[in-house]
Amino acid sequence: MGNLLYLIAVILIVAWIFGYFITPFGGGLIHILLVIAVIAVLLRIIRGGTA
Repeated sequence: MGNLLYLIAVILIVAWIFGYFITPFGGGLIHILLVIAVIAVLLRIIRGGTA
């Protein structure tokens, strides 16, 4: 499950970069999803990787 979380975070970062440079009008939703992914990764790191 942890690897899936990191995969989703990487996909969101790539989508954010794509949205920021290619289609700036669609970046708002990507920013929100990116923040959620970063928070989820930080929570996983803080908890020590245990479910």
